[in-house]
Amino acid sequence: MRRWQRTTAFGAFMALMVGSLAAIPATSATAAGEEIIVNGGFENNTNGWEIRNGGNLWLDPDKTSGNSSGFITHRESTQSGPWQNITGKVQAGKTYTVSARVKYKSGPATKQFFITNFYGGGSYTNLAGATIPKDTWGTISGTFTIPSTQSVAEARLFIETPWVANPADDRDNNLMNFRVDDVSLKEVTGGTPTNPTDPGNPANPIMTTNHTVHTGVQAKKIGDGNPLVSHKFGADPYHLVYNGRVYMYMTNDTQEWAARNNGGSKNTYAAINTLSVISSSDLVNWTDHGNIAVAGPNGAAKWANNSWAPAVAVKKINGKDKFFLYFANNGSSVGVLTADSPTGPWVDPIGKPIVNAQTPGASNGKNWLFDPAVLVDDDGQGYLYFGGGGEDGSGSSQNENNPKSSRVIKLGANMISTSGSAAVIDAPAIFESSGIHKRNGKYYYSYSSNFGNGGPGRLPGYPAHGVIAYMMADNPMGPWTPAQYKGTVLPNMYQFFQVGGNNHQSFFEFNGKWYISYHAGTLDKALNNNVGGNTKGYRSTHLNEVTYNADGTMRVVNADYKGVAQVGRLRPYSVNEAETIGWQNGVTTTNITEGSRQFPGSSVNLAVNNIHNNDWIGVGGVDFGSSGAASITAKVKPLTNNGTIEVRLGSPDRNSSSSRLVATLNANTPANQWRDITAQVSGATGVQNVYFVFRGGSGALMEFDSWSFTQR
Repeated sequence: MRRWQRTTAFGAFMALMVGSLAAIPATSATAAGEEIIVNGGFENNTNGWEIRNGGNLWLDPDKTSGNSSGFITHRESTQSGPWQNITGKVQAGKTYTVSARVKYKSGPATKQFFITNFYGGGSYTNLAGATIPKDTWGTISGTFTIPSTQSVAEARLFIETPWVANPADDRDNNLMNFRVDDVSLKEVTGGTPTNPTDPGNPANPIMTTNHTVHTGVQAKKIGDGNPLVSHKFGADPYHLVYNGRVYMYMTNDTQEWAARNNGGSKNTYAAINTLSVISSSDLVNWTDHGNIAVAGPNGAAKWANNSWAPAVAVKKINGKDKFFLYFANNGSSVGVLTADSPTGPWVDPIGKPIVNAQTPGASNGKNWLFDPAVLVDDDGQGYLYFGGGGEDGSGSSQNENNPKSSRVIKLGANMISTSGSAAVIDAPAIFESSGIHKRNGKYYYSYSSNFGNGGPGRLPGYPAHGVIAYMMADNPMGPWTPAQYKGTVLPNMYQFFQVGGNNHQSFFEFNGKWYISYHAGTLDKALNNNVGGNTKGYRSTHLNEVTYNADGTMRVVNADYKGVAQVGRLRPYSVNEAETIGWQNGVTTTNITEGSRQFPGSSVNLAVNNIHNNDWIGVGGVDFGSSGAASITAKVKPLTNNGTIEVRLGSPDRNSSSSRLVATLNANTPANQWRDITAQVSGATGVQNVYFVFRGGSGALMEFDSWSFTQR
């Protein structure tokens, strides 16, 4: 899971990581103060700006607003960029918003840029960062608080690229010219935003309800499988195959999206203390199971601040299936929850981390303790993989190429304790995102590669920046050394979707085929006019098929919107949750107290809500058989007296020649009460895509819980 590339140029990252979340708070309703930056638009002159560490600053007509931008050329170091003295203008303990537009025209396909504060001596702090595509005006933005203990006797803001010890060795990648425009720095007034895990904060976005994304646009095309869902975000996916279904557990980026004024600013991950769950029996239609309250005062693990990058396993304990959910508490530790079903309810069985810095062999003082992966081997022995990071500021080749920052440790028989000491995994150029799977007696350790760690460059044959790479071994404990490295299985997402960043993966087998789940900013891109450079770091889960060579190595996966083929038919004559969705336009989901008809006994049930005129949901591959359907029953809660549901085949668009109306359900009385409504069906035979199209007046029309057909 991508957190920060560099927070300070000097000093240990781990010490900062544990306390940094309070310094990157969720933004509440606050106002911006006076502009602090002088001449942020470089209008007709460079007044207020200087170049440090070598280089030239010019004006350039390629701009985002006004008459010109700042153009930085002949750079001599990665810190060669526009600097502005803000001494006396900022105060310790205050919170600020910062932003800038950046563009470069030569060099790699994407490049990371930072807005950084220099406090004198060796004290540098990255305030915000973004990965920007070449020849595109990208945006860097963020919110930060200057620690109350930080001296601001000297304060200078500047824009830079990631630190490299010898940048002149590869000028095209490290010292490219770039343009800057619309630089802004403002104090957040009206009260300092509160820590998102503060139990006294009533605006705390802990998921006691199911926050989803009201897109207003169709963000997933009919027929496409990716992203898996388009009414909510979900990142760092991890699978569980159980009883004929694939459950996908994800970092709940939607929680951060809600905390950031519905995606109005960048994803910092700081507000995320819940996980999201969806499942499918056919890999096309996905059921929303809502969110798991993991950390914080309303979560199962109240000792934890965050829940990122889940990993899930099932094992028989005392003859009964027991489910184990491992999660990252930011970068400082790994926790574990248990349940008796894949959807919970979840409890914390130990009341503390299962892995932290005191776990034997887990920490070298530099690596992050997060991003777990779990394997229960054929003999019942469990293994936990975790770790990442390791940026130590040395700029050394070892720190880039062999940081040795991830680990594997045996789990106790109860799966909630560890056994022995953690072993080092020497994965070439690792960044984060441990993954593990077993196939034909071989163990596959996969991971996301780093972006250089300030080093001099990759060793020959090592993975490129921000890809999913993997190793193979004959034992789950390895040894995992560079000799086990096999290559890249999934390139960087920018190649496929023009939205970059790092990635997170899991591999699983279902119905005889292998798949990789991963995330990409495709829903985020759709919400930002399909411009990759406008995205803000909110991620969505995707699936693609994985194939293997005869020697067991994996072929490179080409990510796409199409996704995977449907592996089974949806059964219309059984009850289906309405929140089982292949495609949708305009709707969201919400928790309800009514029990689930499809999953009786489940601790959670959702319904489709935020339903307005012309909104719709669709499901694919519904098999009515040759005799066809006679009637349909839907469970709804009308909110007006004029709502109807059109049941259409072929297309949700009534003006399309492929759209056929087969039933109309009247959902109008009585208001605010759950009831079953029924209509006769005509012409529904064979395998069809089915669309529920909502009609009515203004405002929300109804909530929709479940549906089923009867057979002729």
